[in-house]
Amino acid sequence: MVNARLVFELEKQGCIPPLQSGFRRGRSTFDNLVLLETQIRNAFVRRNHLVSIFFDIEKAYDRTWRYGILLTLFNFGFRGNLPIFLKNFLSHRTFRVRMGNFYSDHFIQAEGVPQGSVLSVTLFIIHLSQILNYLPSYVHGNLYVDDLQISCQGSDMHLIERQLQNAVNKLVAWCNKNGHSISPEKSRCVHFCRKRTLHLDPVIHIQNVAIPVVDDIRFLGVIFDRKLTFLPHILHLRKKCERSLNILKVLSKTSWGADRTSILRIYQAVILSRIDYGCMIYGSARPTVLRRLDTIHHSGLRICTGAFRTSPVESLYIISHQLPLDLRRQKISPLYFFRAQSVRNHPLNHLSLPAGLRRLYAARPSHILPLCERTKILLHDSNLNNVSVQFSDFFTFPPWDIPQLSFLNPFSGFDKSSTAPVTFQQLFHHHRYQYSSFVPIFTDGSKSDGHVGCGVVFPSDTLSYRLHNCCSVFTAELVAIFSALQEISPSSQRNFIIYTDSMSALETLSHYDTQMHPVGLEILSVLQGLRNKGFHIIFCWVPSHVGISGNETADAIAKFASAFLPQALPYPDIKKSFVSHLFSVWQQSWSLQSNNKLRSVKPLIGLWPILPIREADVKLTLLRIGHTRFTHRHLLFGERAPLCPTCHE
Repeated sequence: MVNARLVFELEKQGCIPPLQSGFRRGRSTFDNLVLLETQIRNAFVRRNHLVSIFFDIEKAYDRTWRYGILLTLFNFGFRGNLPIFLKNFLSHRTFRVRMGNFYSDHFIQAEGVPQGSVLSVTLFIIHLSQILNYLPSYVHGNLYVDDLQISCQGSDMHLIERQLQNAVNKLVAWCNKNGHSISPEKSRCVHFCRKRTLHLDPVIHIQNVAIPVVDDIRFLGVIFDRKLTFLPHILHLRKKCERSLNILKVLSKTSWGADRTSILRIYQAVILSRIDYGCMIYGSARPTVLRRLDTIHHSGLRICTGAFRTSPVESLYIISHQLPLDLRRQKISPLYFFRAQSVRNHPLNHLSLPAGLRRLYAARPSHILPLCERTKILLHDSNLNNVSVQFSDFFTFPPWDIPQLSFLNPFSGFDKSSTAPVTFQQLFHHHRYQYSSFVPIFTDGSKSDGHVGCGVVFPSDTLSYRLHNCCSVFTAELVAIFSALQEISPSSQRNFIIYTDSMSALETLSHYDTQMHPVGLEILSVLQGLRNKGFHIIFCWVPSHVGISGNETADAIAKFASAFLPQALPYPDIKKSFVSHLFSVWQQSWSLQSNNKLRSVKPLIGLWPILPIREADVKLTLLRIGHTRFTHRHLLFGERAPLCPTCHE
């Protein structure tokens, strides 16, 4: 409870720097990786050097200065009971050592934050994130918890050395003041450069000890080499995945092995998750380098399905319902891009290329674009090229003031399929008699082929909007409710009742969650503001298409709405629309396969029912693909191709 309230205040006031990505909602390690890759790409196209230093802070968790944490909170403006509680939480911490059944005496833990507490991570981040404020403006840095990386670029290596040395001295001074220690032996320096002329590597010291300069570095799970080819990372990834394939080989015996669903789940969890991690970063590698991972993907799918090695890889993708790796990268990169845009103050939202740098990339087409620009190119063929993403505000409401919403259902106990429409009409008229003092408002959303709209019906007026085609009917229902609340605000009336036929929308609004639909969060925010002004607003569910006049009118105007609503799109709708677009691209590629036996059996991509018995499922898979021991034995055993007994060919 205390941690939730503390995090809310820290995020709401912007106390944590945007370049700290650790343990924050909507953030991940990918943020730091993308920032570093973008800086390197921009340095390459300018034909500059970029020197990056990766620091190792020794025992940062156990050496955190407790007074420094409280001082940081004081500087943020925290007063009263919360700092006192945190001071008592950090004070008088003891520990003892257990060896077998024997325990040592109690010892006082003088510094550091307690292990295993949910508050400890937040307090640690609060304190360590302040190190970014001591970096000079010409040096870029980012943090993931305690993984600190700084970089500086330029054309003069001596100037880069002086600037980085100045930054390192400031960081060391901050660490000495706050009880931390940077290990020069474990820290690493990488000189990213593609120049072929002779040039020396930088020499940077931490307390008179030179930082080792290496050709590649493993940073947050991705190996960056000095020319950014990502070949060392892909070779390391392939080696790890090859060892993990042995797990699948043990579980996939034809006679007694696990069913295909179970093996595919293990493959996705153990191998495919490793390939997917960071693929938006290393996906910029050359196709010849990326092709080394395709063999791992093909081997895993052959083991899962029991198909022969001679089977076409396109058939493997269809029979296992798994995307090719290039399409998986085309899926993951834009989804991460859209997800980052939905987070307020995300550092990726400020990575758009300036006009001068854009012209430089156009003049030097051999240079690879950064992730954001590569993603925009991928989106050219979809209808999501220039859409704006709606912010998902995780901190709309404080934890101590959760909005409460309930709704009426006067039709409970009546099944729509077995109840006459006139019965629902009579129930509605009785309900309106009970709430005659409330102004009725009907809302509805509609989605058909190529058209999404919402409608609002007031006693003396109607309102309708057309939405983006990728919006779901659920979003349309929520937008209709949101539009109704906005129209209520300037009214002199104070009692309103909103009718909707979307039970899912009402259920969502009645169960608040920080991960709920962004339009739902806006509805609750506007509703809370109206209630504070003295409005009394009730929600009520009504069945659709039973002759209730207001609902029928709202449905009609929603279907024929023509005025576009200039509104940002929620991330869930964008994700669903883009995945659908990607599967249509896959379907087009599959339809172009002419000499493939499986295509004649299965022209449309979809998940086939899987037999629970492994042996029967493998035999059926071999027959569907068309590569069996009878037809392709000569390829498996290196024999001559058999002749047809009829035509002798």
